[in-house]
Amino acid sequence: MTITHPPEIDDSPETRHDATPGSDDEMDPGARQGNSVPEDEVAAIFDEIAPVYDRVNTLMTLGLDGRWRRSAVRATGLASGESAIDVACGTGKLAAELAERVGPFGRVVAVDISPRMIERARSAYGDLVQLGFELGNALALPVGTGKFDAATIAFGLRNLSDFEAGFRELARVVRPGGRVVCLELSMPRPMLWGRIYHATFRRLAPALGTLFRQGAAYRYLPESLEGFPDADRLAESMRRSGLVGVSYRRLSLGAVALHVGTVPQTVRTASPAG
Repeated sequence: MTITHPPEIDDSPETRHDATPGSDDEMDPGARQGNSVPEDEVAAIFDEIAPVYDRVNTLMTLGLDGRWRRSAVRATGLASGESAIDVACGTGKLAAELAERVGPFGRVVAVDISPRMIERARSAYGDLVQLGFELGNALALPVGTGKFDAATIAFGLRNLSDFEAGFRELARVVRPGGRVVCLELSMPRPMLWGRIYHATFRRLAPALGTLFRQGAAYRYLPESLEGFPDADRLAESMRRSGLVGVSYRRLSLGAVALHVGTVPQTVRTASPAG
């Protein structure tokens, strides 16, 4: 399968896959379907790390997180004047890049469950007139059906209690023909390199967190990857949520997967939130 509209050219090193059943990629039959940590605890963890989140991310990714965000923005296919919603927005970096993409006549809504993340995002990007921030749950977004041209979630899906329900909610708020884009950590290939990478991440994240006096909170991040679905299973979840033309690309030697799906051209009944 391919996505409905050709994605823009991305010159970063990557491998693109059509997400079709029967792919060669190894699939973990024991992959979990959601995060077992209660939502209030997840919110508390991100409240705690909000002040150091950006600095630690830049150190852990060697600055590659900016390139990954730019790839996600390009994958939305957004044009000037269009609209997007960024879910699990954190400190607002991806939302701000989406806002720059759609311009002052466009609209971007950024949603997060952590009040302190929202506070920092508003403080950093409140001058962008086309960008607004909302406190909310990714599984019950405070917006109506089909209100946006695209939806994104970056490094937030693994924090949700139900991954497939998260994709369904993202698809709900996007118009028919619009895109849902998911940027998430993944298992690099080959598997030996993947195991080395994840073992390093399990040690590096708490160590860096300790430098910023957040060691306990940063132990959660590598733990949230345990049993997380691989790129093919994540693509299956997107298809089961109702998205079509699902594809994904591996970025940075497979450390990150960028998934894209399209909301089908069907008539839907608006939700009460609309």
